[in-house]
Amino acid sequence: MDALLSGMDQLFTLSTMIAMLLGVIAGVIASAIPGFTITMAIVLTLPLTFTMDPLQGVATMLAVYVGGYTGGLISAALLGIPGTPSSVATTFDAFPMARKGEPGRALALGIWASFFGALVSVVVLIIAAPPLALIAVKLGAWEYFSLIIFAMTVVASLVGKSMLKGLMTGLLGLFIATVGSDPMMGVARFTFDSDLLANGFPFLVVLIGIFAVSQLLSEVEDAEGVKHGKALMPDDVNFNPMAALKETLSYPVNLVRSSLVGVFIGAVPGAGGSIANLLAYDQAKRASKTPEAFGTGTPEGVIASESGNSATSGGGLIPMIALGIPGSAVDAVLMASLMVHGIGVGPRLIMDHGDLVYGMFMAMLVAALMVLVVCLFSMRWFLRVTEVPKSIIVPVVLVCCVIGAFALNNRVTDIYLLLGVGVFGYVLSKLDYPLAPLVLGVILGPIAETNLRRALMSDENWTLFFTRPISLGLLLLAALSIVLAVRHHRRAKRLQAA
Repeated sequence: MDALLSGMDQLFTLSTMIAMLLGVIAGVIASAIPGFTITMAIVLTLPLTFTMDPLQGVATMLAVYVGGYTGGLISAALLGIPGTPSSVATTFDAFPMARKGEPGRALALGIWASFFGALVSVVVLIIAAPPLALIAVKLGAWEYFSLIIFAMTVVASLVGKSMLKGLMTGLLGLFIATVGSDPMMGVARFTFDSDLLANGFPFLVVLIGIFAVSQLLSEVEDAEGVKHGKALMPDDVNFNPMAALKETLSYPVNLVRSSLVGVFIGAVPGAGGSIANLLAYDQAKRASKTPEAFGTGTPEGVIASESGNSATSGGGLIPMIALGIPGSAVDAVLMASLMVHGIGVGPRLIMDHGDLVYGMFMAMLVAALMVLVVCLFSMRWFLRVTEVPKSIIVPVVLVCCVIGAFALNNRVTDIYLLLGVGVFGYVLSKLDYPLAPLVLGVILGPIAETNLRRALMSDENWTLFFTRPISLGLLLLAALSIVLAVRHHRRAKRLQAA
């Protein structure tokens, strides 16, 4: 209790509150720009915290962190372009809902779901940080590989109308992930001695190209509409946050389940919000009474994806605080911030700096409240994007995408890859191939390969994948997930035929 009161006393000062408010605004805006990730925003914030007190600096970065998870919703709903990798699944239902003339509803649902997801993660963080951290630290390369296999079964629920096409694009994504340097030995693969492919396909370049460039190409198909200044969504926009709150709370099981999925995935080092976002969406679809509505603008999909990705913010802090192991790149930057101030991060952090740890817990809660208030008051301005003519919005967004792709590694070749992948994604979408499995394959491919090779290098006995209890449990869940998905697709085909 003394540590909690001391942390609150340090946190609730005017200068800290102002710094956190600015951090929230910066996180929301940065993540709404396609290609400008939460990690980039946190890295840019780090030097500004060197002159602050330890808790004030970390609280400011946490504000950017929490704001970033919600900010990706904006471009995902209004443009069909995920602002961050953790907003990929948000586009599946938020964008169709916006295209139906309800962009305000899509944003309001996402904002409330993000808030409750962050709230659940803070509660779990305070209550169960040490036990969950002990579970996470026991996961070896075998368990990580099995977890990725389970996550890849999400492809089965994202295949669209044709399972064959969905599996083909998923395998294509896995192949794209193998181009470039071998993640373990650094040996070049499938580069064909081309400088363009020497560094492979960076994940963010593929993400922006597939979702952003292909979507922008689709927007300019109507040449006459572009000439006459047609807007993205010309209908009247209604933004009713209280109605959205009631609708969000009408799915309590979905909300809590998705948040807990996000917390667990966040607590697994290296997993991150992109996996939590897709896995929460997948589980919501499987548990829904109307799974066929997913992908057409159902509120269940928006709630699941946004609560899942926001909950990873608290989950990622669990291994960092309890064990000194960063759950993601963002958590590694937070660790660096603490070390700059001479604070050692590890199992003794709670005992030696209890006031700082409890101050971080409270900072997460305050940041979630700030994000909620900022978003509810600013969404009406963001919704004005729907009134901007396509002839203006398309080139502006394309320039932002190009800048984001170039800023990732400062390579001109990434711009060429961006445009090439975008045109390829546009062709796939016109041929009715789902794009989400391809992106999922690019995300999970390197993680799966690295952990598979690491496991076999540690012990060549491949049966360990089935004899280690956690690994076996995850593989059984993956098998069950595939069986249920195949059963659902067959039943849907029979109903359609009938």
